[in-house]
Amino acid sequence: MAAKTHRKMALRRKLHILRTLTKSKSVKRSSIIMDAFLYINKLKLQVEAIKKEYQYLINNIQQVKVEKVGTGHLVVMVTCKKGEEILVSILEAFEKLNVNVVQARVSCNHFFSMEAIVQDTIDASILRDSILELIQQQTYN
Repeated sequence: MAAKTHRKMALRRKLHILRTLTKSKSVKRSSIIMDAFLYINKLKLQVEAIKKEYQYLINNIQQVKVEKVGTGHLVVMVTCKKGEEILVSILEAFEKLNVNVVQARVSCNHFFSMEAIVQDTIDASILRDSILELIQQQTYN
């Protein structure tokens, strides 16, 4: 008899928690469960929308900034979709343009990101355009 009452109280406690989490106004057990089911489906749809937005950002991100800092240095910031050998291609472009890299930081977690300090031996717009062209070639290959 005590076990049955104990199970009933545990079920009531779980239903109360479920009702609180889903912000359900229902009192009946079946209605609370239905509200929870609808709440879970709503959360799934929100997760799918976030995944699609994230995927769109990852696939379409492409940014190159070149800024002059101090005397004789440029900061090159590149952000783009991950691709095979993108870092190698960018470094080869630096070499072709006779640009010396002083310091560089690279990240490839969800997308390719690079920040490099280079010596100011070339016009910033030429450097930016060549890197953008390189990234576009990598994207379409």
